[in-house]
Amino acid sequence: MADIKSPVNPLFLREEEIRQGIELLFYAYRGFTAEPDALLATLGLGRAHHRALYFIGRHPEITVSALLAILRITKQSLGRVLNDLVERGYVEQQQGQRDRRQRLLTLTDEGAALERQLFESQRKLIGQAYRNAGAEAVDGFRKVLEGLIALSEPSAPAEEPEAPAPAPRVASR
Repeated sequence: MADIKSPVNPLFLREEEIRQGIELLFYAYRGFTAEPDALLATLGLGRAHHRALYFIGRHPEITVSALLAILRITKQSLGRVLNDLVERGYVEQQQGQRDRRQRLLTLTDEGAALERQLFESQRKLIGQAYRNAGAEAVDGFRKVLEGLIALSEPSAPAEEPEAPAPAPRVASR
């Protein structure tokens, strides 16, 4: 019987390659956040505000508890961020229809415009990097990121039905 070698090359698991991957994540994140950070700074806002705007925009009428579950920050921290965003007219809070204790969050027109501006700078970077890398690399990148998420996140409790479902995967072109 012939000796069949695994198609997986173990060289990518060496410490140097893993360290290089970690460094690349740091550098990519620095570049990915630079333009939004600069815009937010002119408004007296920061990355926590950006994350809240992003997920409220992605999930209109998201509950505060679902947003807390996504962001994994304290109620106090989220309270400060939401107060800023509501006071500045970027986010509206409404009472839930079924459960009046719920606070449903939605972007105002001004909040949606700001979120869109922040998104556009990052869309350009990601879009160009995806085009440069090609569909197979994009799929591999997504798998690596999904693997990092799966390994770093504890499983969500089953009784948390209000957390939004993950965004659908976009087919590679």
